[in-house]
Amino acid sequence: MLRLTELNLPIDHADDALAPAIARRLKLREGELKSFTVFKRSHDARQKRLGLQFVYIVDVDVADEAVTLARLRGDRNVSPTPDMEYRFVTAAPPAGTRRPLVVGFGPCGIFACLVLAQMGFRPIVLERGKAVRERTKDTWDLWRRGVLHPESNVQFGEGGAGTFSDGKLYTQIKDPRYLGRKVLQEFVKAGAPPEILYAARPHIGTFRLASMVEKMRREIERLGGEIRFDQRVTDVLIEGGTLRGVVLASGETIECDQAIFAVGHSARDTFRLLHRRAVYMEAKPFSLGFRIEHPQSLIDRARYGRFAGNPKLGAADYKLVHHAANGRSVYSFCMCPGGTVVAATSESNRVVTNGMSQYSRNERNANAGIVVGITPEVDYPDGPLAGLALQEQLESQAFALGGSTYEAPGQLVGDFLAGRASTGLGGVIPSYKPGVKLGDLGGALPLFAIEAIREALPAFGRQIRGFDMPEAVLTGIETRTSSPVRITRGDDLQSLNVKGLYPGGEGAGYAGGILSAAVDGIRLAEAVARAHSPAG
Repeated sequence: MLRLTELNLPIDHADDALAPAIARRLKLREGELKSFTVFKRSHDARQKRLGLQFVYIVDVDVADEAVTLARLRGDRNVSPTPDMEYRFVTAAPPAGTRRPLVVGFGPCGIFACLVLAQMGFRPIVLERGKAVRERTKDTWDLWRRGVLHPESNVQFGEGGAGTFSDGKLYTQIKDPRYLGRKVLQEFVKAGAPPEILYAARPHIGTFRLASMVEKMRREIERLGGEIRFDQRVTDVLIEGGTLRGVVLASGETIECDQAIFAVGHSARDTFRLLHRRAVYMEAKPFSLGFRIEHPQSLIDRARYGRFAGNPKLGAADYKLVHHAANGRSVYSFCMCPGGTVVAATSESNRVVTNGMSQYSRNERNANAGIVVGITPEVDYPDGPLAGLALQEQLESQAFALGGSTYEAPGQLVGDFLAGRASTGLGGVIPSYKPGVKLGDLGGALPLFAIEAIREALPAFGRQIRGFDMPEAVLTGIETRTSSPVRITRGDDLQSLNVKGLYPGGEGAGYAGGILSAAVDGIRLAEAVARAHSPAG
């Protein structure tokens, strides 16, 4: 197979236009093009007046690869297709070894468990929350009635925090082994639309994610894995720097030699537990800010011009960055086209926001986090858990600003820029449930963050016309952009000072999003498997 990159076609091209375009580009004679598959399709929106184009990367089977490559020698856009096949690192040894544990069943835990099961290791999953269907009902309790279930919500339960998101499946991690391809293929097997295999910025959406997670669970169980819900780990047993087991809230002790801790970025009690047991960890940077909502039609027009509304393009997204005069970086985070802002707290009397979209992305508003980067060296220097404490302080303050009912504090952009409280909505109706209490967000975050965001919004308005429109709505607060700690590990992916403990995913500070967390889960499964092989 040959890989052809930078193949451009108008977005309104005919369905059968790709094959002749490939033949022309590769200078093929009739009959020399045997077949092709699309590896990636993106679009180029830089020249809206001239017309948007799809940009393809295709893998092509031709009659004679050597002759074709020789004919196109020097063309950097034509090369042999890389080997993307996933190969298991080993198989499980004969019975007699203890089954590995996986703590947490979000993207990292799911793929760690799946790959272990595919290799024959029969892992046991300990998930503190509920199965995804029950969890969904509990999550709606908060959104509709203001009733929080601390162990079953947006953060905790089968599927992890990514289940209630846009289901974005793109990442900037280096992936020389194409482990991300393995992830996408498994998602398609579980019911994801096949287009995620080639879309440049693929997404799935919450409803589809829920059913996919169930199918993946059943596959793990078919392969001998065991998933146990409502199983919160309350202690770890460590002897001589080696993990010996875990203790559950029920009082049960499970002995183990290896445990993957894929607990997610909101398992604050687990972070404190591991810190208490002297598992090495350190504070890491994260970001905080607000959610901003605009009419999706405004974003579509700004990004696509006269092509706005074209069904082949779908709802437009954006990515923005501004370096403020006070030295802080402000950027858009987790942009959700045609989505909603959701209540994402996992703790009583605290307010946290996040964004979510369905696969259709057809809600009225676009939303994104507008967040400011912070660092332990400057902003929370008092030890590994200081960032966690800062999150808790700000989320409690947001709960009070929202009226202590799980409503979120909000403000119109025009009022925020002018430094005055908002008293009424304009043309943008906020989507956050249980509701938004308008007021003044000026005291919701540290002053440096407020100053940086006030400077950034007009700058973003110069990049996307209307972004700083006065009636756009800010909803507070966004604090759980990533884990505030890193449970540091070595090259063998084990804790630096506790053998057999494998920290991973977003919670351990080694991923940011569904795809990177899932890839990390595969790597953790491989590390556990290698520890059982004779070579180690």
